Amino acid sequence: MRHRGESSPSVPEPARSDRSDWATLRRLLPYLWPYKWRVAAALAFMIGAKVANVGVPVLLKNLVDTMTPKPDMATALLVVPIGLLAAYGLLRFSTSLFGELRELVFAKATEGASRTISLQVFRHLHALSLRFHLERQTGGMTRDIERGTRGVHSLISMSLYSIVPTIIELVLVLTILGVKFDALFVWITGAALVLYIGFTVTVTEWRTQFRKTMNELDSVAQSRAVDSLLNYETVKYFNNENFEAGRYDASLDRYRKAAIKSQRTLSMLNTGQQLLIAISLVLMLWRATSGVVEGRMTLGDLVMVNAFMIQLYIPLNFLGVIYREIKQSLTDLDKMFVLMEKDREIQDAPDAPPLSLAGGDATVRFENVSFAYDPSRPILKHVSFEIPAGKTVAVVGPSGSGKSTLARLLYRFYDIQDGRITIGGQDIRSVTQASVRASIGIVPQDTVLFNDTVEYNIAYGRPGASHDEVVAAAQAARIHDFIAATPKGYETPVGERGLKLSGGEKQRVAIARTLLKNPPIVIFDEATSALDSANERAIQSELQRTAQNKTTLVIAHRLSTVVDAHEILVLESGVIVERGTHAELLAMQARYAQMWAMQKIEASPAL
Repeated sequence: MRHRGESSPSVPEPARSDRSDWATLRRLLPYLWPYKWRVAAALAFMIGAKVANVGVPVLLKNLVDTMTPKPDMATALLVVPIGLLAAYGLLRFSTSLFGELRELVFAKATEGASRTISLQVFRHLHALSLRFHLERQTGGMTRDIERGTRGVHSLISMSLYSIVPTIIELVLVLTILGVKFDALFVWITGAALVLYIGFTVTVTEWRTQFRKTMNELDSVAQSRAVDSLLNYETVKYFNNENFEAGRYDASLDRYRKAAIKSQRTLSMLNTGQQLLIAISLVLMLWRATSGVVEGRMTLGDLVMVNAFMIQLYIPLNFLGVIYREIKQSLTDLDKMFVLMEKDREIQDAPDAPPLSLAGGDATVRFENVSFAYDPSRPILKHVSFEIPAGKTVAVVGPSGSGKSTLARLLYRFYDIQDGRITIGGQDIRSVTQASVRASIGIVPQDTVLFNDTVEYNIAYGRPGASHDEVVAAAQAARIHDFIAATPKGYETPVGERGLKLSGGEKQRVAIARTLLKNPPIVIFDEATSALDSANERAIQSELQRTAQNKTTLVIAHRLSTVVDAHEILVLESGVIVERGTHAELLAMQARYAQMWAMQKIEASPAL
């Protein structure tokens, strides 16, 4: 959080690529290819709709000409042209019918492509490294994904339902005008369209920068809002509601200014478009009325030309919006593709086999391991130790010594710079990440729960577990009585990140979740740090029972929780400075003994 008085941060640079719009479209095509027959059928229905649409003015011309009295007739005898009226109604209906069939047939392709892309992005985000997720801004990233997914719908609907049909209709209309009348009609229409499209594209390209700025500022505002709401308690602790509201309002104000600037340019675009349309319509009608006066054209021809122009210019009137939305959809889609193409820092080796724990050998070894999150600040320096299968090794030491880093490296959230880590004699970099993580269970220091029920969060340790198995795990973690005492029992919602539960309750849910998973390797990372002394002693016995015959790594601050470990490592500044059993370390009268004495004093009642 920034301190009061600091300047507002600049708008973060969004994910960009040098990919052209056509390249982005080509990137989208593979997702539509499985639905190629639906695309073809949709195109056929679209052509049918446009042929019927163009046929309406032609039929209207015939209808008007039929109803126009002939000058050489002494008495005009008019007969209602039932056939023409029926055909007119049929063509009108056919236009709507073919349009609806097109959307119905193509809906599966649009939704299918959107679903596939969204799922790929979701999977890819879970496959990215922990470093990426620690550095990301959740609000901005989710907004980019949301806009990218929406961009798939917009791009397909705008192009297939607006641009392509307008082009087809334009070709048909120009062909009819050129064949039935003189070429001047074609030249007027063609010149007007060229000027209209050129003006629209030029101004829209210029306006794109304002739309990009709006989206970037929107992402900033969203990121700040989500970050503030996720840290609701911290905001309350420091009475900073007004400060957070001020930061959010500053983002909204910058967005408001960008939106106003964008609206001004949009008004200029719309005014220019309407001027071009009005001029071209006047020229076309002047030419048509001149033809009627000179006897070269009928009233039906005049009506047909006017109807053609209206039908053409109604969709063209939205060309600026359509072009802008297509450009914006391409930009949003490209952002999502850039996210999908972000390199995975941690990847499985080609043809990596799953971890094999044949014979139950789950021995864990750290062999001369060195690691740094940043090259300028080493965390672990040539650390070597072994956790024999079925034994417990504890790591103690001051904060920042690298204890929790050991758990992250064992899970292979990061790759080490030097040395190797093995499980059952297999380097974890040579086997699949999924198999390594399936073999390990952890009770983390900071337990974050899903915004769902207590049962869902416990069952997350082994999806598909029965209710009885969930209850057994809760009983072992000494949380069953608390759950049973709540009005909704195991259906009790835990709230966002589990905030409806106390720290101790969340940690016991995490313990139950790990007990339910029942893996061969277990990590307890300050597993009882949020518990009171009575519950700690009760759960400690359960943890010891759970750790029996399992390879266990205990990371602890309270030394009383590790006295029964087979070996205790004292870690300081990334180096193991002492190792041995509890009794051996006390006998050394060195760092561990000092820590033990200090904690005994802290635990003693005040005089």
